[in-house]
Amino acid sequence: MQNFEIIKELESNNSRIFKEKVILREMNKGNDVFFEALTFACDKLVTFGVKQIIVSNSDGPGISWEEFKLLLLKLNTRKSTGNSARDQIKLLMKKSRMDEWNFFYRRILIKDLRCGVSEKTINNVAKKNKFEKYQIPVFQCQLAQDSENHKKKLAGNKILEVKLDGIRVITIIHTNGSVDMFSRNGKELLNFENVKNQIVSSIKENKLSESIVLDGELISKNFQELMKQVYRKDNIQNNDANLFLFDYLSFVDFKKGESQVSQIERIENLRKWYQENISLLNNIKVMNHELVNLDTNDGKLKFKEFNNQAVIDGYEGIMIKDPLSKYECKRSSSWLKSKPVIEVSLMVKKAEEGTGKNKGRLGAIQAEGNDNNKNFRISVGSGFTDLQRAEFWKDRDSLIGKIIEIKADAITRSQEGEFWSLRFPRFKTFRGFKHDEKI
Repeated sequence: MQNFEIIKELESNNSRIFKEKVILREMNKGNDVFFEALTFACDKLVTFGVKQIIVSNSDGPGISWEEFKLLLLKLNTRKSTGNSARDQIKLLMKKSRMDEWNFFYRRILIKDLRCGVSEKTINNVAKKNKFEKYQIPVFQCQLAQDSENHKKKLAGNKILEVKLDGIRVITIIHTNGSVDMFSRNGKELLNFENVKNQIVSSIKENKLSESIVLDGELISKNFQELMKQVYRKDNIQNNDANLFLFDYLSFVDFKKGESQVSQIERIENLRKWYQENISLLNNIKVMNHELVNLDTNDGKLKFKEFNNQAVIDGYEGIMIKDPLSKYECKRSSSWLKSKPVIEVSLMVKKAEEGTGKNKGRLGAIQAEGNDNNKNFRISVGSGFTDLQRAEFWKDRDSLIGKIIEIKADAITRSQEGEFWSLRFPRFKTFRGFKHDEKI
């Protein structure tokens, strides 16, 4: 069975077990060419710099894997680009048999096997059956843990950054002058040429001694439009996008899965690279940060002020990073993400009975008031324990006029316009609930 026929076979059945059996069969056969081809197709870090590959409608005499592989290597290293690359691809297409091209070679070039098999499928079979040589590198970048689950880590020296609401972008700058941009999942980003071209210009101006990786967030005025650009398959470009960078490491370390260079050193390396090229990077910025010591009162105060300012400025949250930590291509507690916690104090206007399991207990509190020069009208139905719901409902009349402290994730404008609202409001405590307690 030829390799394109194996792809057809995999495409013929949607069963995961069926696909794994076919893959295992080829592993047992020692079909090295097939798995080498799958690596070219599935390894996200292998790119060819081509966007559209036409479908063949005629048979040629056929080409060998070695002949096609030579083209792949030229494309990957950018020894062949533009019209030259296009012409070479067309030449091999004409020489290939139609099915050979359409079901195998073309799908490698477009990096989509279209048969329900990914690097995850191949790696699962390889690992389970001890065929390590057939495992395919998995694209990964560093991801943050939730600070709520790692409160003990909120101590000592920390780097604070605002958390942007955009698209995570891993930018790889090669010494040969080529630039690749990927999402956090390894999807190649092709519709942000304005950003990419600025980086390409920087390489021409200041040559690199080694290939590097820039980690950052791509943002735009309209997040929905930004997402459309990510998944668009045409050549319509987004010129509104700006790339905010926050990390820097060597490509060798990124492929290895970690960099031993400390976080603070990586930031300094990033700033140095940026300053060398700043005149060419109109749509590229470096994230500002603040270094605080959370073991000191001054550091705790700065942390609170930083968090509050993030809320005021409308950011998604803040990032808390260990300045001495390494870069790890996995979810790591050396990076913590924290959503800003909004706290407002309002007056209780009404206590409402619950429904279902909360029948005969407190369901929600209606509260109004002014906090930080904003008028709020809020219904709070979460954050109460079962015991609190029972106790508060018994004393519901005494709640009226008391001050309720409410936590939330963000402040939003109410549909009524006159009032502000809260995203995910939840009960924190009452002030003035206990006898003789000062409000």
